[in-house]
Amino acid sequence: MKKTIIISAMALCFSMASVNATPQTLNENYNVEAYFKVNSFCVSIAKGDLETVQKLISRGADVNEKSNGMTPVMYAAKFNRTDILELLIVHGADLKAKSDKKMTALKYAQIHGAKDAETILVKAIAEAKAEKRK
Repeated sequence: MKKTIIISAMALCFSMASVNATPQTLNENYNVEAYFKVNSFCVSIAKGDLETVQKLISRGADVNEKSNGMTPVMYAAKFNRTDILELLIVHGADLKAKSDKKMTALKYAQIHGAKDAETILVKAIAEAKAEKRK
């Protein structure tokens, strides 16, 4: 019985010593940089914020400037933002432009099942071709 008590007391002492150990802190700094950088104009389009998009266009936002490899009209097509898509087309968005992945806005609409955006783009492309023939 004495041996059991002595062994238990020793085990308790060792465990208390390890509990009081101080942790070693590492002073390593990590630089984290976002891989995807999308400008605020394209973020507003993706969210469907028509009012902000209108304000940015009125302040001179380029409707053909790529952000993360895609033009604003591609974001509108991808997220089926039809009202914004029509606004971009009116302001001269290039419907033939290709993303860094070699896809057009029409292709993005097709891939993402954005039927309404696809219809608008097909009509706008056809009108542009008819206008060019004149």
